[in-house]
Amino acid sequence: MGNQAVDLSPALEVLGGDLRSNSWDLALEVVDEGLRDDVVPSQARLGRVAQLGDMPTFITELGHEVEMPVPGRMRIGGPLAAIARDHARQREALGFAPREVVTEFLLLRRVLWRFVAGRVSDLGGEEVIEIERRLNDTIDRLVVECVVAYFDRATLELSEQARRDPLTGLLNHQEFSDVLSLEIERAQRYDHGLTLAFIDLDRFKEINDTLGHVEGDRVLHRVGSLAASMLRGSDVAGRMGGDEFAVVLLESDKHAGARFLRRFCAGAAELTRRKELPAGFDLSAGTAHFPSEAANADALLRLADARQYEAKRAKRV
Repeated sequence: MGNQAVDLSPALEVLGGDLRSNSWDLALEVVDEGLRDDVVPSQARLGRVAQLGDMPTFITELGHEVEMPVPGRMRIGGPLAAIARDHARQREALGFAPREVVTEFLLLRRVLWRFVAGRVSDLGGEEVIEIERRLNDTIDRLVVECVVAYFDRATLELSEQARRDPLTGLLNHQEFSDVLSLEIERAQRYDHGLTLAFIDLDRFKEINDTLGHVEGDRVLHRVGSLAASMLRGSDVAGRMGGDEFAVVLLESDKHAGARFLRRFCAGAAELTRRKELPAGFDLSAGTAHFPSEAANADALLRLADARQYEAKRAKRV
């Protein structure tokens, strides 16, 4: 019997139809297998609908695959692959470990073969081999898509972590500098203005020395949160190191920096009043505007930093 004969077998068509019509019952069997002996521990915390996830959909598609394989059914980026990835992401959001998601599919394989075993008498030897290939290939592909979804998320998360300061969550010095350079190129290309604000906390060493480093870290985190809360969606904030912060205001005029600093200082004063920042907390800041005051990223940084230093020096006079 050739492949064409296998594809057209009435027995395979019947089996595929049976899988589809029993998809919910079979999915419940998979869930029960996972609950038995705590094989998939995270299942026990969920309601019945959440326990099922997308398993009925997978079984329905497996029924289609048994009845009539379609080369593109599990193609990368295809509908079923997308469902598998979403399933993995939803499972992760519910607290499932990657091992548990893979185990669900191993249990699915077991349940389906138990289902098929009850119908082997209606099938020929080549048909059984062909069913095994179709089921295994599709389940293997589902597992691959789920694992890839986990790795994609983990890789993206690690990449994002590498860009950010771990204490404040703002961009780190290198990433902020890279973004600033790119945004200046974009501003130059589209003839937009751009403002850089450079902020330094006054007497931060005293906070560390008198209140301790834990309190110092809390102050840095709170200032970072304040900066992030005042940005538009397109603006960018970074921690430049130590007690220094910087903000880029995109598509802004030469007065935007002063307006931002007024709001920022008022926010810091309110946090101090509410004792979310230590008594006597203060900061010094400077701004610079592209292109009216500086022609490139280095010049912009130097000018904003110099103005911040002058503001700090003026307080000592």
